[in-house]
Amino acid sequence: MTYEARVPITCDADIVIARQRGRALAAELGVSNTDQALIATAISELARNIVAYANRGEIVIAGVSRAGRPGIMITARDGGPRIPNIELAMQDGYSTGGGLGLGLSGTRRLMDEFEIAPEVGKGTTVITKKWTHRHE
Repeated sequence: MTYEARVPITCDADIVIARQRGRALAAELGVSNTDQALIATAISELARNIVAYANRGEIVIAGVSRAGRPGIMITARDGGPRIPNIELAMQDGYSTGGGLGLGLSGTRRLMDEFEIAPEVGKGTTVITKKWTHRHE
């Protein structure tokens, strides 16, 4: 299965679109309703960070496979200022925007794989994956 959706993120309305696309792909892949909700929440958190800290970016949602096991990969890219201290930003409760500070650390807990790559002068890329479970 080849599926990829790119959703430009510039405002709160774009967050809703990205959530809907992610949930639709997850359903197509046979992901449980519970995991669909986790994926939609992770997309919301990543997209909200783009709106709050970078003003613009994109969410890319793609179907992936590993050893015949389908999954979904969410890539969040922005061109904003890079995160100065990744370790600090990944701690629960840390926020520079006055929020609860659960965005990145919460997203890491919701997904099966999580990688963050800040690039000086180029913004931040977060890649997360959720794999389908065979017996749910």
